[in-house]
Amino acid sequence: MNKSHWRIGIGLLLISISAVIYVIHYLIFRNAHDIFFYMVMDIAFVFVQVLMVTLILDQLLQAREKKSLMQKLNMIIGVFFIEIGNDLLKRLAEFDTRIEQIRSDLRVNAQWSKKEFTSLTTRIKNYQHNMESRKADLTILKTLLLDKKEFMLRILENSNLLEHEQFTDLLWAVLHLTEELSARKTLTGLPEADYKHLSGDMQRAYATLVSEWLNYMTHLREFYPYLFSLAVRTNPFDPQAVAEIQG
Repeated sequence: MNKSHWRIGIGLLLISISAVIYVIHYLIFRNAHDIFFYMVMDIAFVFVQVLMVTLILDQLLQAREKKSLMQKLNMIIGVFFIEIGNDLLKRLAEFDTRIEQIRSDLRVNAQWSKKEFTSLTTRIKNYQHNMESRKADLTILKTLLLDKKEFMLRILENSNLLEHEQFTDLLWAVLHLTEELSARKTLTGLPEADYKHLSGDMQRAYATLVSEWLNYMTHLREFYPYLFSLAVRTNPFDPQAVAEIQG
């Protein structure tokens, strides 16, 4: 309430000062025509100023701020893939019964264009992964996730992630899979329905992870070619991938 009174007081003070200046102008020049002429012109221009500030400049500033925020978020996403994302992709791919159908597509090439990335992203979104929780070692996957659980929780504490819904969904899906695996005393000899449930949790995390990985690779190609070069050479979907540059 006091804050509102303060604003009203300032407004009345400014209007009073303006009125005093107009009176002084009239007393000196005795020209009411010019006073009202320029007053009307100034009032008319106020609407143009509102248009420029709220609809143009404000939008430009918001776009610039959003671009800066997305750059920071992509740095966080990069740390995620360095810390756990790439290893997690390798592990989850072992449970994908259809991985050989898309492995060649996911072997990103350093010469790829943005159009090729866009085309692949569309194909992957429409692709139906088929995860089988008994196809590989769940214990190794569980160990990886538990080792990086605190790291993922710290990332979630960043309020800026609200601007990147897909990555937030990815973190929640991976953390949920972590909790599901850690909640079981053993990962062998489970009921059929339980293995099927785990397969569904893995598929949710895996599909989002693959999609986010492609977005991240596209970002690296455009803004950080030296990081993109390393990411291509250590592609988690390429069994022959090596960091060393081959002659």
